[in-house]
Amino acid sequence: MSRAVDSPIVGIDLGTTHSLVAVVQDGVPRVLPTREGRNLLPSVVNFQDGRPVVGFAARGCKITDASHTVYSAKRLLGRGFEDLKDLAGQLPYRIEPGEGVVRISVEGRSTTAIEISALILRELKLSAEASLGCAVSRAVITVPAYFNDAQRQATRTAGRLAGLEVLRIVNEPTAAALAYGLDRKREGLIAVYDLGGGTFDVSILKLHEGIFEVLSTNGNTGLGGDDLDRALAAVCARELRAEHGLDAHADLDFWAALLERCEAAKIRLSEAASALIELPLPGGKGVYRRTLDRAEFEALVRPVLEPTRASCLQALADAGLRREDLSDVVLVGGPTRLSVVQDFARQVFGREPNTSMHPDEVVAQGAAIQADILAGNNPDLLLLDVVPLSLGIETYGGLMSPLIPRNTRIPASAQETFTTFVDHQTAVDIHVLQGERERVEDNRSLARFKLKGITPLPAGLPRVQVQFLIDADGILQVSAKDLRDGHEQSVEVRPSFGLSDAEVERMLREREAGAEADRSFRTLVDARTEAEPVLRACQRSFPDGRHLLSEEEARNVEARMETLQAAMVGNDPEKIRQESFLLDQASRKLADLLVRAALTRPKV
Repeated sequence: MSRAVDSPIVGIDLGTTHSLVAVVQDGVPRVLPTREGRNLLPSVVNFQDGRPVVGFAARGCKITDASHTVYSAKRLLGRGFEDLKDLAGQLPYRIEPGEGVVRISVEGRSTTAIEISALILRELKLSAEASLGCAVSRAVITVPAYFNDAQRQATRTAGRLAGLEVLRIVNEPTAAALAYGLDRKREGLIAVYDLGGGTFDVSILKLHEGIFEVLSTNGNTGLGGDDLDRALAAVCARELRAEHGLDAHADLDFWAALLERCEAAKIRLSEAASALIELPLPGGKGVYRRTLDRAEFEALVRPVLEPTRASCLQALADAGLRREDLSDVVLVGGPTRLSVVQDFARQVFGREPNTSMHPDEVVAQGAAIQADILAGNNPDLLLLDVVPLSLGIETYGGLMSPLIPRNTRIPASAQETFTTFVDHQTAVDIHVLQGERERVEDNRSLARFKLKGITPLPAGLPRVQVQFLIDADGILQVSAKDLRDGHEQSVEVRPSFGLSDAEVERMLREREAGAEADRSFRTLVDARTEAEPVLRACQRSFPDGRHLLSEEEARNVEARMETLQAAMVGNDPEKIRQESFLLDQASRKLADLLVRAALTRPKV
């Protein structure tokens, strides 16, 4: 069966905290609502009875069911256990030590950040299909500009597992500039300061006659808004130990709840002068309370933001620009709503930052614009991106020899000729590296392969040509060729921290086999989620209002509450919806009487 020609290509912002899907309609990028009716989908997955729940329904479980809930998985994509040792103790789920792809232990099962990301992408795919009324199988997905090859490959694999053909991987600040430039049809030199939930990027772009050219990029894939939450939580944890002798990290649910309260306080301080952090202590031992004013918060988090200064200055230097040369500084990402972040960007760049774009939606809109370009609907726009980190191979003495320097425009290719160091050598090992250091061990290893069959000659005589080809997604192919006999070996780089082909195929088969069961489970969870507030509201109000009802009415409400509770334990979504409706009908008189009683109560 061939794919419909008019099948839409969507743009996806796969974020650390929230994710979005967008599409261009009538020339305008539009964020599509999720199946939960929101523009933002929390990048959170909760496992209930072994099955995943994604989005707002899962986000509430960060506190109530922390050990079965995974979030901030984007920070784990394409990274090894050694990379994450500092982060592991701060997450409410366990990262398993070991070689290769990082595995997450949740609900007695082992999963990966790739699989978690695939679940989020699949929910976005289903949301887009529900909104557009047609199948969606192609997408452009954004990543932080400083994502390395392993992280980009992991993102592409997650898309494939979600049932999407990933047509292009686009850097997030580049996508933001694309949306910004299209909206204003202007020219200039723009710095995009992109602080997301888990990553930071800065890119310097030149806009000229519809061409978006990235001049340089820099950043930190381990710094984001989550770190502001953790800085505040660390202060609270010290106070809890000093005042109550409590180890906040010991109880997963309590630590998750503390992080949630700190995040809420941070968001509150984007609008208010102070925020209250209030949290019941474990075991009913009281309540922890502290008021945080904006000045105290800003003093606390400013050191966390400080590393972004060096990234910004380096990006300017790499672009051969001074900050005075910039025409605009654009802020992207939810944390840039904070006045401390805006003040910091203003200080670094020496100019007022532009906050006119929606910081949460602009990246998804830019991805949708790039998708529209790939669909052939916007031939006047051209996007020229760069490789964020140098690519090279290991040479004699344990040194890295770069073939493609960082900030080279992509797609790109490079080749260099090497020779042997041992007499009569018949094979050479090609070790592909990424990074900016001289020593091999200080860079990231991407792949190794062996070129065999070299003509045995004295050292220094063989000629081995190594060629790098990097595509528009920033993903690399490497080939090595013996120039004497033409023998050649090539490989698409398979990072050490990715899933094997066999693992990917197994997951795809499992997804197809369990598709119907997953749909049924989603229906069940939705029914339970809709019924729960009805039941809770009745449970709270009934004891105070029972005396307002006749005995028969009161018994009816009690019976309906018990029946709904029993239905919610079961697996029949229609039964749950029916009982929820009946309880709502039975308790309406009670709700009306309580409202009247409150209105007629004498004022003190």
